Amino acid sequence: MYVSARTDYAVRAMLAVTAEHPRLVKAAGLAAAQEIPLSFLQGILLDLRRAGLLHSHRGVDGGYALARPAEEITVGDVVRAVGGALTTVRGLPTSTATYHGAATALHDVWVAVEAAIEGVVDHQTLAELSRTSIKRN
Repeated sequence: MYVSARTDYAVRAMLAVTAEHPRLVKAAGLAAAQEIPLSFLQGILLDLRRAGLLHSHRGVDGGYALARPAEEITVGDVVRAVGGALTTVRGLPTSTATYHGAATALHDVWVAVEAAIEGVVDHQTLAELSRTSIKRN
């Protein structure tokens, strides 16, 4: 699985917002704390807001907060919000990959890879990751 910088930054940003809950987190402070370029982060935050994972609050005292409890947001939710499908084959959905002859069984391999990735990212919540991070510090 390839994890892009955008995806990595999105998960890190969501974990930072989770850690500050219920306080609002400003984009500039988040960018500095996580060492993410602010202009890049702003686009990511917009995608996360559009996906219903973050709320934004305007004004001097504004910032970002989780739109749902951290226990209900998975890493998979975040990945899909900023990157689309978890896996693709030649840029297309994994389930649509077709093969012929000696490669016919390859479809089943890619579907199994997708299921394995989903099994990890769709069962790992922000709350669980946040608790694990606290224990490691």
